[in-house]
Amino acid sequence: MQKIKVGIIGTGYIGVSHIEAVRRIGFLELLAVADANQALAQKKAKEFFIPRCYSSLEEMLADPDIQVIHNCTPNNLHFDINKKIIQAGKHVFSEKPLARDSHESGALVALLQAWPQTVAAVNFNYRMNPLVQEMRQRIAAGSLGKVNLVHGSYLQDWLLFDTDYNWRLEPEIAGVSRCIADIGSHWMDAVQHLTGARITAVCADLLTVIPVRKKPAGQVETFSVAHSDAWEEHQITTEDYGAVLFKMDNGAHGVFCASEVSAGHGCYIDIEINGSQATLKWNQETADQLWMGFRDQDNHLVMRDPHSMSPEARALSYLAKGHPEGWNDAFKNNIASFYQYLAAGKKLQTDQPDFATFADADYIVQLTEAIVQSSKTRQWVEL
Repeated sequence: MQKIKVGIIGTGYIGVSHIEAVRRIGFLELLAVADANQALAQKKAKEFFIPRCYSSLEEMLADPDIQVIHNCTPNNLHFDINKKIIQAGKHVFSEKPLARDSHESGALVALLQAWPQTVAAVNFNYRMNPLVQEMRQRIAAGSLGKVNLVHGSYLQDWLLFDTDYNWRLEPEIAGVSRCIADIGSHWMDAVQHLTGARITAVCADLLTVIPVRKKPAGQVETFSVAHSDAWEEHQITTEDYGAVLFKMDNGAHGVFCASEVSAGHGCYIDIEINGSQATLKWNQETADQLWMGFRDQDNHLVMRDPHSMSPEARALSYLAKGHPEGWNDAFKNNIASFYQYLAAGKKLQTDQPDFATFADADYIVQLTEAIVQSSKTRQWVEL
């Protein structure tokens, strides 16, 4: 088996996570990085000993050795870059959201119909935590009985202060939604993946907690703290917080909230599934533990243990029990699943993958727009 040669465009915070994940997968060769900020690209290429460094997507697309490109750019570039990668005959692994709106994301799904040999995925990585997969298998096996209720949250605090700033705050770059599109999308994808059901109706309340922020003179990387004496007041129109009631096509009802202004929370993802016989609950910050609750017997913790999990979950677990696996491992698992699928010669038209497809991601964009519409109209919106 020859190594698959990879290029990554976008070398900011998430781009580095992709670099490190690709390097952990033995049958991949990270051949090149690219960034509009050439100095940053050269710095990352030197730091990670990446042999080729480009200043544009066009240069990377022209490299005949590169077979797959990871799109790690800001949201407003996703559509154009993903489109060009597909049309260049290369496979694509894109960061979410797939695009800024459903017109763009739907166009990408349609485009793929003309390129049936292309494998395309979107990085909804939380579905690839071993115990999330264990939850999925137990739900499918009927261990919970009928799924009745689904609820939880995704909480962060990286935009808590009015001096916190990032490109995601600007709708012309990020789109009409921020908190829901950025982190609520992960929660919705994970829940749909867990239950095998779709969210089909939403009723939402969105809130901009900090309507005016101080934008620093220089660029601020995601999750970093701005240090600047030069500020410009910037009006904020996208949400810092969102609460969403929803209904699913399997009859389940649910509710979740997402926040980027909840002090003390870095990456708090909490998912609880209530069935007619039992409950499963998982939190990303204690990723090696899965809580299972009952009415007529003792509740218990399921600890990640490759020897006792389902085969599907065991395939994603590499360390012995008691050796914590976390965010980086699920991130790598998601990318590895994409490349294993690619290496096996599978096709999206006939082989259902574990990773999120462009069609999956397009539906999340549609859900996000429905949530924004619901908050504006103060009504339920059906998809």
